[in-house]
Amino acid sequence: MKTPAEPNVVPFPKSETARSSVERIWGKAVRNYGYTGVPSILIKAQRRLGVTPLQMNILLQLLDYFYDPARPPFPKKTEIADRMGVSAKTIQINMRALQQAGLIHREIRKKAAGDYDSNIYHLDGLIARVQALEPEFREEKEQRQRAKRRVEMPLGRRGDAE
Repeated sequence: MKTPAEPNVVPFPKSETARSSVERIWGKAVRNYGYTGVPSILIKAQRRLGVTPLQMNILLQLLDYFYDPARPPFPKKTEIADRMGVSAKTIQINMRALQQAGLIHREIRKKAAGDYDSNIYHLDGLIARVQALEPEFREEKEQRQRAKRRVEMPLGRRGDAE
């Protein structure tokens, strides 16, 4: 008696577009160490937010520890300072400035024994400020798209008096 043939399953090669853009840019080996999502609005509006280059680096460091909205980052100042090549005091001064600007909120964290541990950094202020800028960025993008459509439209269809 003849048994039914097994279906010939050939694995479909993973297309280039199926890989994440991070993997396509940096490679899988680098991507495997993780990556940080940083909204372009934050980068483009850095000066408007009143964030110095050093403070921007601190925010990027905090974002690197921010894996889940329900779990704010809590790195030690000394760890951030070591990563950036500055003193812990420099980090402390700039964290204070970011808090005064309403971009972060520091919460004291204690160990079970009652000793102080690293602070918890809430980024709600930063997130809200970036989200508040989005409509302006959207409007600017829509204006660019309208201008592009207008110049690409054939002359007879523009409705111009040309």
